[in-house]
Amino acid sequence: MDIELVPLQQFQNFLICASRVGALVGAIPVFSSRQIPPQVKLGLIFGTAMLLFPIMAPYTPNLSYSALELGLLMTNEVLIGLMIGLTANLIFTAVNFGGTIIGYQMGFAAANIFDPQTTQQLSLMSQFQNVLAILIFLALNVHHMFFRVIIESYQLLPPGYLDFSGGAVELLMELGSKMFILGVKFSAPILVILLLSNMVLGILARVFPQLNVFMLSFPVNIGIAFIVIGLTLNSVILILSREFDTMGENFLRLFQLLR
Repeated sequence: MDIELVPLQQFQNFLICASRVGALVGAIPVFSSRQIPPQVKLGLIFGTAMLLFPIMAPYTPNLSYSALELGLLMTNEVLIGLMIGLTANLIFTAVNFGGTIIGYQMGFAAANIFDPQTTQQLSLMSQFQNVLAILIFLALNVHHMFFRVIIESYQLLPPGYLDFSGGAVELLMELGSKMFILGVKFSAPILVILLLSNMVLGILARVFPQLNVFMLSFPVNIGIAFIVIGLTLNSVILILSREFDTMGENFLRLFQLLR
């Protein structure tokens, strides 16, 4: 019995497709966590590539490549997937940045915990904000967007098309600068309240010299900060929802600039 082998051209196109899918899965939030075993990631990449390959097949060139050409094309696809993941991860970086500012002002500067997702030390409030952002990310089904993004990326940016002279680097720098602004938005209400709290404690220290303001400031600032976090939780959810909604527009701009 003869075994029908997969044509070389079709196998090469699948490798090109899997390169972009694999880089995207390895870079997008939640799925890029180191808590997920590599076997699960490989299975997710292979399964996603198998499902999307028939849809993306019309956009892949019907050519056979040498080993060097195939390696360059796969590198090209990996760069595209990593840039898509970087654009999405900037929002979570802003969340961590805002949480670090909040934790420092609350008095949690030395209270760090191990983050299994990034294998780094993060402040308590950064971890809290990060978990909240992940829950909103999954609750709004934002991760479903990336399946549409892969298909749209092939429609606007087929394999072999990658031009950094169109302003894509400037766009990523612009999104990176907005990361700091977004982090300040998360922390602004708490910073204002804590500033007023420190001013009041400073006045009390001048009026009542016997009062140990240093020891009193820790429970007061922590309690006030948690109250403000609870009161502004809806606004944080709205800000994150708006940023996740504009993520698709940022992807579209990125694809148009990379052509």
